[in-house]
Amino acid sequence: MLKKAPYIALGVAVLLALIALKLPNRAAAQFKLAVGSLFLPLFGVVSSSQHLMSKAGDTFVSRADLVDQNEQLRHENQELKFQSMRSAELERENGRLRQQLGFLRQSPWKLLPAHVIARDPANWWRQVWIDRGRRDGLRADRPVLAADGLVGRLAEVAETRSRVVLLGDPACRVPALVPEIRELGVVSSGGNALDSSLLTLGYLSKSDQLKAGQLVVTSGLSTLFPSGIHIGHIVDVHAVDFGLYFEARVKLLVNLNSLEEVWVMLP
Repeated sequence: MLKKAPYIALGVAVLLALIALKLPNRAAAQFKLAVGSLFLPLFGVVSSSQHLMSKAGDTFVSRADLVDQNEQLRHENQELKFQSMRSAELERENGRLRQQLGFLRQSPWKLLPAHVIARDPANWWRQVWIDRGRRDGLRADRPVLAADGLVGRLAEVAETRSRVVLLGDPACRVPALVPEIRELGVVSSGGNALDSSLLTLGYLSKSDQLKAGQLVVTSGLSTLFPSGIHIGHIVDVHAVDFGLYFEARVKLLVNLNSLEEVWVMLP
């Protein structure tokens, strides 16, 4: 029976063709339309299959192309990270320069800007080198400031650069004043090698009036430092030599470990 199926299908096709030839034109057209509609689902399946195969061919990507695309995306990601870090650094630098500009406008002194160019590894927290020297009109012992307050003084001046001894160095003692109670003292090394931001304010007498948080400034009782330059704030007070006088620990306003730009005070 299965072997005769092709012959039966052929006979049916021939019979339909003969019928179509014998029919009038109008009836033949309607007959052809009816027969054609029987094969439309088959044509739709074939068309859909061809479309899916074409789409699959378009979306197929070789392994080599995928590796290249992954490498390109990784490179773009690294570049975006670098740009983000650079943008953040520029923003910080812009803020720091705005602060410096505001300080310069408000300062009552004549100041010369300078950049920190080097530090002595053997004395990291006590000395720095700046890119200004004799050709810029500098001389030894000129005060050096930052936007937040006093930094130190010039200890050595060469033609194009100078060495600055910072607050806390034994060679940089500063006569100071607590303006709130008019108490005089001397700011010197704090004796703590692990924390360069804490110094000692010595030779104090009014221990009962000294309080944490009080401002400490230069007193002006010196040929080196004019009065009114901010130094820091009192942290605590303790007695020395069985209460003969008192000392206070002072937290510096300037972060000496992150100096990048400073100002040298000119005559």
